[in-house]
Amino acid sequence: MARMSYISSVERYHEYEQVIHSLLDSILMSIEDGLAKNRDTRFLVKQYPFLELQYCLNESGLQQGNNVCFKHAYKKLAGQGNQQDLSDRPYFLQSQQTNSVCFTEPYISIATNHLCISAIKELKKPINQQHYLVLDVCLTQLIEFVMGDCARAGISPYFKAGYGVIVACLFTLVLFLLSIVFNDIYALLTHFDKASDPLEPFSIIIYITLALAVFDLGKTILEEEILMHKDIFRHSSTRRTITRFISTVLIAISIEALLTMFKAALGQAEYLFPAIAMMLAVVGLLIALAIYVYLGAKAETLLMRARAKLKPAK
Repeated sequence: MARMSYISSVERYHEYEQVIHSLLDSILMSIEDGLAKNRDTRFLVKQYPFLELQYCLNESGLQQGNNVCFKHAYKKLAGQGNQQDLSDRPYFLQSQQTNSVCFTEPYISIATNHLCISAIKELKKPINQQHYLVLDVCLTQLIEFVMGDCARAGISPYFKAGYGVIVACLFTLVLFLLSIVFNDIYALLTHFDKASDPLEPFSIIIYITLALAVFDLGKTILEEEILMHKDIFRHSSTRRTITRFISTVLIAISIEALLTMFKAALGQAEYLFPAIAMMLAVVGLLIALAIYVYLGAKAETLLMRARAKLKPAK
């Protein structure tokens, strides 16, 4: 459950662009009112945790005064920025051509090293050579706020810790199974006897198969829940997790079915029907998985088309 990737953030931004612009427009109006009344606007971060920096420009694009930082993490930036020439920035050049609020495309901020967007608004009543108000916001946190995902994002580190403990336990179990495998292989090689049970190596393969299945399960949890971003608002994300998990189960059952079939071929006929039953179970799981993936993808396509029709034209 890592934070959103660049691609996910940009996709969500374009999906909710109208809502985001309306929200930032209202925040800029509040800040403009605060500047007119000489009030500190940093209290806004309690309501809008995605706010990062605020600063003003004159008619020539020179910053008037230092940055206003909304977060303690960027406190060092509070004493910087005065008289910085920002006349070549895209948002300033765009603001010269229109009287409405202008928004940048998502970009990596030099000040915070985060993916952000900037909004610039021309002040109705310039204050001390301050003609333009600029606001920088963290795009990832902004999208989380718009989608009502702030609470989950805030406690996601605890979820990661829980999944980390589970993964560590699974990998420990893998090491335990491998230790049994190595001991059995050593015993088999050092006490080799032609009269020994020919099916004895199959028990080793069973432990290896179990270790493989457990390791693959731990790897899936590690990647899906800790290292990668999982967008719970998209069906494709859940479908990907279920597909990987079922694939792990399918591999384990297939190997076990093959081993059981070998035992039946070596003379233990009682294993024949269990082997056939496991093979049929594998086929059933494959068919069910194929139907699930197909119907899930089709449903998401229809949902995206419906959203596209409802989305207002620019």
